[in-house]
Amino acid sequence: MSTTTLSRKNKNRMASLLRVGLNFPLILLIILPLVYTFMMSGMPASELYTRLIPTSMDFTSYLHVFTRTGIPKQILNSFIVAGSVTLLQMITCSMAAFAFSFLEFKGRNFVFMCILATMMVPWEATIIANYLTVSSWGWLDSFKAMILPYASSAMGIFLMRQNFLTFAKELHEAAKLDGCNNWRFLGSIVVPLARPALGALGAYVFLLQWNQYLWPLLVTNSDRVRTAQIGISQLYDIDSEQIGLMMAGVVVVLVPSLSIFVFMQKQLIDGLMAGAVKG
Repeated sequence: MSTTTLSRKNKNRMASLLRVGLNFPLILLIILPLVYTFMMSGMPASELYTRLIPTSMDFTSYLHVFTRTGIPKQILNSFIVAGSVTLLQMITCSMAAFAFSFLEFKGRNFVFMCILATMMVPWEATIIANYLTVSSWGWLDSFKAMILPYASSAMGIFLMRQNFLTFAKELHEAAKLDGCNNWRFLGSIVVPLARPALGALGAYVFLLQWNQYLWPLLVTNSDRVRTAQIGISQLYDIDSEQIGLMMAGVVVVLVPSLSIFVFMQKQLIDGLMAGAVKG
C-alpha cells in the first residue's frame, strides 16, 4: 500500500474522530434529559429529591399509565389526528405542487408567491380567527377542528414543488403524447419518483402534529377527542405528587415520535435535500 493511500486514510480517520468529538457534547445534551426522564419514571418516591441515579427501578408506573389514566385513548386520538393530517397534506400538497410545476396557467408564479408569503405570518396571529371560524361551523370538540385546518400547508407545497422541478419537462410531454392525462401522470409517474420527498413531508408533518398542544387544547373540551400532549399536562393536574406517573406518561408519548425520527432520519434528510438542487 502506497504512502499516499495511508496518509489519506489517516486523514479520513482523524476527520471522523474530530467530528465525533465535536458532536459528542451535543449528543449528551440531547440524550441526558431523556435518560433522566426514564430514570425518574422508575425511581422510588423516597429517592426522587435525594438522588440523581436510583438504587432500584420500579416500572409499575407504566402499568398505571395504561390502566389508571386516559393516555391510551389520547394516544389513539393523536395517531388519528397526526395520521389524517399527514395523509391529507401528502395528497393536497402533491396536487398543488404538480400544478405549479407542470401546468401552465396565467398568474402561476404570483399565486405561488402568495402561498409562500403565508409562511411569514406567525401562526399565533391567526389562531383567534381560526378558532372563531371552526366555532361558527360547529366543529368544536371534534376531530374535524384538529384535522381540516391543517389539510394543506405552504411548506409542503414548496417542498414538493422543488422536488417536482427536478423532473424533466419532456417526461410530461411524452406522457401527453401517449394519451396519459394529468391525473394518471401524477399518480403513476410523478408520485412514485417523488417517494423520498413524500416520505420527508410525511415524517415532518406527523412529528409536527403529534407534538401539537395549544390548538387541540383550544378546540377540544372532552377527553373523547383530546390528544396525548394534553393528557400529559392533565397528569400533573390530577396528581402533582406522582412524579413517576407523569414521567412514565412522558416516556410513553415520546416513543412514537422518537421512533419515527430515528427510523426515518435518512429519508427525511434525503427528501429535504432532493428538492434543494433546483429552484
